[in-house]
Amino acid sequence: MALLQLSGLLGQNLVTLSAVGSALIVAYLVFSWLRLKHIPGPLLAKVSNLPRLLWVYSRRAHDIHINLHKRYGKLVRFGPNMVSVGDATEVKTLYRMGDPLLKSDFYHVILPMSKGKILPGVFGTQDEGLHRMLKKPIASTYSMTNLVSFEPFVDSTIQCFFEQLDRRFVETGQTCDWGMWLQYFAFDVIGEITFSKRLGFLEAGKDVENIMADIWHWFEYVAVVGQMPWLDQLWVKNRLVSMLKPARYSPMVDFAMTRQKERLEKAHSADEDVNSKDFLSRFINAMDKDKTIPQWALPAWTSSNILAGSDTTAIYLRTLFKNLLSEPRTLSALRAELDDAQSRGQLSMPVTWKESRELPYLDACIKEAGRIHPPFGLPLERVVPEGGLTISGEFIPAGTIVGMNAWVTHRDTDVFGDDADYWRPERWLEADEKTKTRMEQGLLTFGGGHRSCLGKNISLLELYKLVPTILRTYDLELVNGEQPWRVENRWFVPQFNFEVRLHKR
Repeated sequence: MALLQLSGLLGQNLVTLSAVGSALIVAYLVFSWLRLKHIPGPLLAKVSNLPRLLWVYSRRAHDIHINLHKRYGKLVRFGPNMVSVGDATEVKTLYRMGDPLLKSDFYHVILPMSKGKILPGVFGTQDEGLHRMLKKPIASTYSMTNLVSFEPFVDSTIQCFFEQLDRRFVETGQTCDWGMWLQYFAFDVIGEITFSKRLGFLEAGKDVENIMADIWHWFEYVAVVGQMPWLDQLWVKNRLVSMLKPARYSPMVDFAMTRQKERLEKAHSADEDVNSKDFLSRFINAMDKDKTIPQWALPAWTSSNILAGSDTTAIYLRTLFKNLLSEPRTLSALRAELDDAQSRGQLSMPVTWKESRELPYLDACIKEAGRIHPPFGLPLERVVPEGGLTISGEFIPAGTIVGMNAWVTHRDTDVFGDDADYWRPERWLEADEKTKTRMEQGLLTFGGGHRSCLGKNISLLELYKLVPTILRTYDLELVNGEQPWRVENRWFVPQFNFEVRLHKR
């Protein structure tokens, strides 16, 4: 009898718990729906982040985001608490310089953990105080005025690049996987300017120690899991799991740590061969001047240089050449500008930064490449502060995650014109000053505000020097040009890979 009574009570409690659970789920769904009910978007996205995770998992997030904004307008609800903004005039609102919006938990997923400890980074940290501490001692090193002193490092890598191209492809007539070799170049430049030692991609003609593959593997994880950051806490950021796992650094971090150890040993022995002008020496000098900087800042700085300064530049270079080869008219126009400057004795070999800044069509092509195919293909997420924000005429409450995907924003026809979906460098030359300024302010190629990419000037230095120097040295013949472009759909953004034959001019 007692057992029957106990069984009945348990049954009643289970029913009660089930009812309470159901009520809580319904309440959550209703709250999620109502909180941002004035923002249109897909039905399921209003109550779950699963759709946006699946969009990224499909490797077509950039296309899906563009199409959603075409369907719903400037503001689209991507999740219960996430609003995507496609209005290029609102860049200054979301990514303002003063009183900045804090980064969302997406960025916490980016930070690596080993043995229960997270290694902060300039890009990934959400803590504004920590960001200031990391950025202030080294910010001047990244100014374009200072980076011009790095030109000899870039020139040295260009020479190595061309020697390999000549030996492997020009002299043999073999086809060149152009996208891959541009990436080798970008990685080796970063090694040269950071450590005075190339990573060895160009000489080896391959991905050394799978550094490139390792970085992309990490990006693949971050891109997907970052859409639902709590998933990261279950495994990668689980302190217990991290403590039990063997300590492991990526080949990229191992390379950086080895270079740091070598340099510190030379510094302590007063070795006169130490290069005092590369990034590593300047990072060490910054730490010597301010003893309050923690020791982990040095690997954070050097690793960030490699992680953020190589793939973005490679994507940019691939995009630029892909569009020039796709539209021979624009390639001819750029060559004509270079030939004219060369005939007047205004170009060196390699082309200098100063000389490249006097080439308006080159400038237009580089701007357009960053607009039409920005390196990062997901929203740059921020959190709406206390008091809320009015964005594109709609009030967004505090705590809402907002973000702009550059692939969407750069196609805002109200700012970039009715042909914003297409490659047309001339838009930057035809625009009056007011329109041009408006377009420039709407670009998110390197992010925006005070958290924009610290190394963007490194990328620009490479672009403005390498592109005209290549076009002065080689003719590029697209192999199987009638075939569709071979696209490697990465999680963050698709990569164009294509083969060319190289001929000396």
